[in-house]
Amino acid sequence: MHQEANIFKLLLVEDDPIISSGLVYAFEQAGYHATHAKDIETAKSFPPSFDLAILDIGLPDGSGFDLVENLKSAGVSLIFLTAIDEEGHIIRAFEVGAEDYVTKPFRMGELIARIKAVLRRRGGMGDILTLGAIRIHTNEGKAFHGDTSLDLTALEYRLLLTFATHKGQVISRSQILNQLWDAAGQFVEDNTLTVYIKRLRAKIGDGANIETVKGMGYRANDYQP
Repeated sequence: MHQEANIFKLLLVEDDPIISSGLVYAFEQAGYHATHAKDIETAKSFPPSFDLAILDIGLPDGSGFDLVENLKSAGVSLIFLTAIDEEGHIIRAFEVGAEDYVTKPFRMGELIARIKAVLRRRGGMGDILTLGAIRIHTNEGKAFHGDTSLDLTALEYRLLLTFATHKGQVISRSQILNQLWDAAGQFVEDNTLTVYIKRLRAKIGDGANIETVKGMGYRANDYQP
């Protein structure tokens, strides 16, 4: 495994700039470290210190299959993500050791789910979200600041999860209240939300920044206050 602070490292080899920018953003929002290479040459310039590589087949200077030997020998898991849906390519992908084969067009949520499944099979945790120095282990329902476990109530945990899944976005108070109601099944009054956010800020300390956006709501990001 090649993990740093329990965050998985992904390599995306994709030449389409629109697809690649969307994927990198989605991977990082899901809590992964994402590195992008637009071709074989760029991909080979990186040390193969990744947990998972997502490879296109048709690339400007070759085929995604050209990277397989180097990546597999370093213990990197593979998913092919390509517009080619020919049976021969699919069979070859699994024969060379790929864990999955996804064809374009694809649904982002499904791809993320497949990535998590592959990472689980590696024996680690694929369900980790990050917000600054805060790590949220969603399948355990726990949050950490560095190596310290945060003592959060169920509603505080859900509030943190809401901010982490909308990192960098302005969220209105009504949106937050809906998230808390849906998840916890408890009624949270609007004037009580301020108290919960104050408590959450105190517990995460300088691990992340939850800022008040006047007249709009709140925004959480990785930068320290």
